[in-house]
Amino acid sequence: MADRCLADWLTLLEARHPSEIDLGLERVSAVWQRCQQHLPRTNTANPRVITVAGTNGKGSCVTSMQAVMLEHGYRVGSFTSPHFLSFNERICIAGQPVSDHKIVAAFEQIEALRDQISLTYFEFNTLAALLIFSGAALDLILLEVGLGGRLDATNIIDADVAVLTSVDLDHQQWLGDTRAEIAAEKLGIARSGRPLIIGETDYPENFENLVAKTAADALWIGRDFSYQTEDNRFSVALSAPHDEGVSGVKIENLPVAGLMPINKTLALQALFCAGFQLNGEKCRVALDNMFLRGRQQRLTYQGVNLILDVAHNPAAAAVLAAELAAQQASHLSAQLSSGKGRYIAVAAVLEDKDWSAMVTALKPVIDDWKVAQLQGVTRSADGQSLLNLLYNSAADGTLHNSVEQAFISALSEADSGDTVAVFGSFYTVAEVLRLISKGENSEQ
Repeated sequence: MADRCLADWLTLLEARHPSEIDLGLERVSAVWQRCQQHLPRTNTANPRVITVAGTNGKGSCVTSMQAVMLEHGYRVGSFTSPHFLSFNERICIAGQPVSDHKIVAAFEQIEALRDQISLTYFEFNTLAALLIFSGAALDLILLEVGLGGRLDATNIIDADVAVLTSVDLDHQQWLGDTRAEIAAEKLGIARSGRPLIIGETDYPENFENLVAKTAADALWIGRDFSYQTEDNRFSVALSAPHDEGVSGVKIENLPVAGLMPINKTLALQALFCAGFQLNGEKCRVALDNMFLRGRQQRLTYQGVNLILDVAHNPAAAAVLAAELAAQQASHLSAQLSSGKGRYIAVAAVLEDKDWSAMVTALKPVIDDWKVAQLQGVTRSADGQSLLNLLYNSAADGTLHNSVEQAFISALSEADSGDTVAVFGSFYTVAEVLRLISKGENSEQ
């Protein structure tokens, strides 16, 4: 059989397993054990591992840790999902996506060892990342949980530090109908006696007991470590694990702009608990220069201001709404000549998302809605249903055949001072990013 290129492999993996999401560790653990038996023996120290779970904020936390560690001169591998433009974005070494060749080689090794064990797309990806990291002489591995935590493929690794960014309603079909049930699933990444960094402040029912059952060394934001904002900067007070007797550290003058300060704080606390010595100036430089695509990403395209955000659940929608409202207030206080400016939404979501609650959160700041059904995505919510809910909520909106058409319509209607906000899913933002990339390339 002819060698497969990366695109061929991805097409195969997307279609092979009967379920896109099939939580459980038995299959992926069995294949990983076989993979480990074929890993080269080295005398180098094992890299430390930090696993990050949470409803929102996982990607921001991982990106912050990666940026800080690279600025300190450490060699870092990160595994995140999903991707926007290229699958390679999921597996990075030293901040750069790995090559097609490395991924294909890992896929081929997994295929040769899995025998009759069926793996999901995400499980195959996770194993590929672990294989690539095993030969990369890393100081730190960062693993972003794909879904939940306890039964997610990343949980085959016993992390040195676990991070729980937040707990809110999302993916109820797989994780449970209450925040407490979802919290229990996400806390499954914690390990007895090892640091567990908790960023949630609005605890669901029985949360402290759930944390206690993990037997992890829990460090709580607002209790053991904290951050404080002032104007456009913030400071953090970090604590060492409770059984180490090490003094804490304070880092000041960090940037508020960009990713949320709470997620940057969780990142710094996790690194400190993993045993890394943090230099304040290096942390400032790293966080000042950091960028994460698709998270309240601001840019201008064809003269129109854009905000691209992967907000895909009510909690994330509320954060986006607060940011848009703050920006609107800032414009008004500055008495810009362009006036208040409208917010035009371009949105498409997956069928398991709480669209009603997302609309409720964003309706006060959105002036016009352009909704669409995601093309080629089996889990896409029906576009007409999205529009019907808008009408029932007394919101102004139009239905378009695709995200591309919705985006083009929004651009054509935007005036000076208006902003087009693209959100609803990674698929939605990815489609707009592809359109922008295509448009920019055609102008060159």
